[in-house]
Amino acid sequence: MKQKWMAVVDKTKVLYSHYMAMAKVYLKDCIAFTLKAQNDLYNYTHEWFVSHAPAVARQYDKSPQWAQKGLFYLPWLCLFLIVLNYFNVFDRSPSIKSVQDPNVVIVNDDLRNMITDGRIYTGSFVEELRASGRIDFNEQFLSRIGANVTGRVSEILAIPGQLVKQGDVLAKITSTELTQSQLSYLKAKSASQLADQAANRARILYKEDVIALAELQKREAEASSAKAEFRAANDQLRVQGMDQPSIDRLAKSGVIESINNVIATIPGEIVERKINKGQVVQPADALFTVADLDSLWAVSEIPESNAYLIHKGQKINLIIPALRNAEIEGVVAHVSSIVNPQTRTVVVRMDVPNKDGLIKPGMLATMLIESQPTERLLVPVSAVIREDNHDHVFIREDGDTYRMVAVKLGPEGKGYRPVISGLKEDQEIAVNGAFHLNAERKRQLSGG
Repeated sequence: MKQKWMAVVDKTKVLYSHYMAMAKVYLKDCIAFTLKAQNDLYNYTHEWFVSHAPAVARQYDKSPQWAQKGLFYLPWLCLFLIVLNYFNVFDRSPSIKSVQDPNVVIVNDDLRNMITDGRIYTGSFVEELRASGRIDFNEQFLSRIGANVTGRVSEILAIPGQLVKQGDVLAKITSTELTQSQLSYLKAKSASQLADQAANRARILYKEDVIALAELQKREAEASSAKAEFRAANDQLRVQGMDQPSIDRLAKSGVIESINNVIATIPGEIVERKINKGQVVQPADALFTVADLDSLWAVSEIPESNAYLIHKGQKINLIIPALRNAEIEGVVAHVSSIVNPQTRTVVVRMDVPNKDGLIKPGMLATMLIESQPTERLLVPVSAVIREDNHDHVFIREDGDTYRMVAVKLGPEGKGYRPVISGLKEDQEIAVNGAFHLNAERKRQLSGG
């Protein structure tokens, strides 16, 4: 295989040498032919000048040898210069194609009709803070009702959604603890009566000089102690949910009742129930939640960095998406005095009237809180476009030319944004149609 390859290479070399030799011969012949043709033309020209312009021919013959040779090679020099000129070798100031400025837009008549111009001006700016929040119960009209004693639920008289009045019975609890307290009350009542009778007898006997003063004082002290225990037993029953008329009936009749009533402490609607019949409950358990839903709270957590903008009494527009973005006007009712260390936020609250009952606790809401007005350089929101994570506006340079410039703006407030840097007062900008200008700018850059 190697020998064959070497044979092919040798053959190729032979052919290459053969054709190169032929090319040199043809090239020499071509050059010789060209020089001969030029000499013939030169001699013919000289003879023509001798016969028709002998003075020019004599002047040429008297010229130096280098001048005659120069005229001989002049046609080749002219041809060489023509070739160089064809390829713009001698053009020292070639034309430069104009490059489109990526920030400049040239508008036509159709685009002009979509643009509205205006000037930058200083005006009153109200910063509008947007904060997410929720609807919550008004805790001034909210009560979580529990059992007064430990016992078992024997009857439930109220269900969620039911409207109740203050003093209505919501449930009944059978309690042995209440039984023991009533029994202790009756014992304390009997002991107090006996101690009073003993003290009265001692006073009579002391007047008759039957007993000593010390014995009288002992009986009176025992009567006072028994009365104190009786009052304590009465208070214990009050704590366990019995009203004074019921206690007085117990004192007269001596009939013990083991039923304790769970009573509504405020008027409103039962919004939560956490018991079932037969369940054992304790005083620490919240059995019912009663709320007056005619007045609610809107609560939001504001980042601590924006807390300085909010003060009690500021105007708020509350937007509730669940009610087709219904807006409710109000004021800031409370701004928390502390920062939540976990979330680094401050709680802001607004009172929300709810007479028609359409607003429900737990609904999401958005608070738009207005700050105090200040004088700032303003730009309409419609004039601002977002490009490469920066804000830009289009400044009008002349009738049909706009330039896009980067600007630094503050947060929006009532359709305007304050200028921090990038613009000056009285500059003319496109206040409407900035989107169309940006689209045209991109089209012109792409060559469309």
